[in-house]
Amino acid sequence: MNATALIAEDEPVLAHALSTLLGRLWPELRLLPLAQDGNQAVALAVAEQPDVLFLDIKMPGRDGLDAAEAIADAWPEHRPLPLTVFVTAYDEYALAAFEQAAVDYVLKPVQTARLAGTCERLQQQLRLRAARQEDPALPPMQALQALRQTAPAPAAASQPPLSIIQVSTAQGLVLVPVDEVLYFEAADKYVRLITPTSGQGPELLIRTPLRELMPRLDAERFWQVHRSAVVNVRAIERVSRENRPNGRLRVHLRGRPETLEVSRMYAHLFKAM
Repeated sequence: MNATALIAEDEPVLAHALSTLLGRLWPELRLLPLAQDGNQAVALAVAEQPDVLFLDIKMPGRDGLDAAEAIADAWPEHRPLPLTVFVTAYDEYALAAFEQAAVDYVLKPVQTARLAGTCERLQQQLRLRAARQEDPALPPMQALQALRQTAPAPAAASQPPLSIIQVSTAQGLVLVPVDEVLYFEAADKYVRLITPTSGQGPELLIRTPLRELMPRLDAERFWQVHRSAVVNVRAIERVSRENRPNGRLRVHLRGRPETLEVSRMYAHLFKAM
């Protein structure tokens, strides 16, 4: 199967090992020049538009999860997004990888049998894409969902969902019920909590990054819509599309004037039933 792939990995030995294994398991796959950090990965992917991405999660400059979203945001609308596989030494990132609509994730050191299964899933997905181009009547999204069902499931979070978040302010400790949070917004080194009373008291900021916070939230209640925003689904009033070519989706919240942009990576969450 003629396909191109980009490997983003900042450790040359691991990058060489992965490319060597891919050469054995998928000889027809054409590998692009190695990206040695997340920013290089974004630039190369947008320029070369590969079919497959193998992204290390922990990289300098921009991690693999952020790089995947930046690539999706810059990707041409007329082309299907690249199939993404996250490569990580930390199993704890598996859930975040699947939240990014990854086809699979692979743990370091990469095992031959495990990577062989990944290559098989990728090839199947590429064949389905080719078939859809020949027959547009084929249902478009079920294929990816089916492939993800065959991939090893990430480990379930060991802790129950948060019900209260403790926020330190100049006036003291504030206990915020999670149900009252309309959305979480990444802001520099902090995450901002927006509630119905935001603007009427001290700003609510926590130091826990969104990526660490997400596994502690109820996944059915809180959806990530952008690399910097996680929204309470019950606070959403409607979703609109910007009135311009290739306009992005925007989330409108009940009782709030601002809207939240939906990254293309998460647009699939908002499909009519």
